[in-house]
Amino acid sequence: MNLITEPTIPVKIQKMRERVRWKHPSIVERGIDQTSMVISDRQDDNPEFSFLVIGDTGTKTHYGHHPQRQVTELMLPHKDECRFVLHTGDVIYTVGSKEYYSDNFIKPYREFLVGGDNPKRLTYDRMVFNLPFLPVLGNHDYYDVPLMYRVITGSTLQLRRLFRYKDFEIGWHGSNQGDAYARAFLDYTAALKFPEEFPRHLDSQYTAKTDTGRCLRYEPGKFTRLPNRYYTFRYGGIDFFALDSNTFNTPSPIPATQAGDINRRELEKRRQQIEQEELQILATCDKLNANIPAEAEQLDELSAKLDQINEIKIDIEKQLASHNTTDIDFEQLDWLRNRLIASWHTSAVRGRIIYFHHPPYVTEATKWDQAQTLAVRHRLRWVLEQVAETLGSLVKERPVVDLILNGHAHCLEYLRTTNTGYADSHINCIISGGSGRRPRRQRPEGTELMETFSELGNTSIRKVADSHLFVGRSDYLFQKQLPYSAVRIDVQDGSPLKFIVRPLIAERVGEKWYNRHSEPFVI
Repeated sequence: MNLITEPTIPVKIQKMRERVRWKHPSIVERGIDQTSMVISDRQDDNPEFSFLVIGDTGTKTHYGHHPQRQVTELMLPHKDECRFVLHTGDVIYTVGSKEYYSDNFIKPYREFLVGGDNPKRLTYDRMVFNLPFLPVLGNHDYYDVPLMYRVITGSTLQLRRLFRYKDFEIGWHGSNQGDAYARAFLDYTAALKFPEEFPRHLDSQYTAKTDTGRCLRYEPGKFTRLPNRYYTFRYGGIDFFALDSNTFNTPSPIPATQAGDINRRELEKRRQQIEQEELQILATCDKLNANIPAEAEQLDELSAKLDQINEIKIDIEKQLASHNTTDIDFEQLDWLRNRLIASWHTSAVRGRIIYFHHPPYVTEATKWDQAQTLAVRHRLRWVLEQVAETLGSLVKERPVVDLILNGHAHCLEYLRTTNTGYADSHINCIISGGSGRRPRRQRPEGTELMETFSELGNTSIRKVADSHLFVGRSDYLFQKQLPYSAVRIDVQDGSPLKFIVRPLIAERVGEKWYNRHSEPFVI
């Protein structure tokens, strides 16, 4: 049995539906669109605006260092000039547990919260943001600890000792299948206790209007939430689409062929190998003392390796368990297709930005070869192809979307797709996943991403993307350089869209922190 588990896609979808009372009769009769919202800050019609992007945060102080707080302090000088913060997922590590929101979210981002000058008095399910904070779900926000482990061990401390995970952020509750995230950020109407509360809530909170009906009004400084796990909003003439990629990242089934059988055996062998590697790392952890700085640093390094091993194990298990495509969240993908088409037919819209957790293009060492990366890329490509086919000449030389934002990879990266042969060609992609969790290296194969295509019985390999900037772990003169990052994006007036990208980087070298300068660039 694994230390960490992940609910199935049907469970994720159903649980999130229940929490927001998806398509409840009272919602339907009021003509409410549960996937739209309006940011009501009286500046949303300004075509020039800025916003911040962070991702893969949710960590506490590690042996005297708090990378997430270092990144926050870089963000603060930009706070008054930015209209909102986008979060690309993995809000809380390691299993999205509610007990870690106080230390791993509220305290680090206290200046972004009303009442943040006294963070101990704030609760995770009643947070009020003075600057809109707009996240999407990451895989860790859905993770759980198996019930059997909790029953056997009786406490989180004993659990960690039993599995020799020293100082590993595993909560007693886990995420409860994404419940903690939902209570922190979604309009959790299922929590309304009395029958009369629900219609009164709808009439007071869903007062904005869009082309698709009434919707939630997000007001900074007031207790308002996101309408759903995936949603859209318009700001400065740009349509933003926030997606839950955890429900369309299922790997394609392993074919029932001789080649498929060989692939399955190789995956099973690989799983055994990394489980042995995990045991060796845990044995090393047993010998280290967190009170000794040098050993504490080694423990931090080993904890990051355990995190990577867990990701690989889950990716392998998803491949081995994938027998059909019925688990794919086609409802969300169809929604995205239809909303993108409608966006292109709306004269008031001058561009489109999509953000979600799992990057379809990435050169961080642990992600490009994952089956989930390929699955997300294929599903997104499938949607964009349908959009482009429907729009025809309306698209002309422009990409279907202007910018894709992701997390999951622990780095800051800027990529641009080449002519892929599909509708995901020539798209700018930024990965902002280095905002708190330990940074990772770029893959040794370099900055060009090559993809294998099988078309009409022929197999070919062609370049699909180039990485133009990568900010991740590196070593220099026997010292680890660990850069943690966020990004500020300035949206320019006019069409097609132009962005000024400003990397914000805090780098730890040895025991010291430095604000690393990186020149802004235009995309």
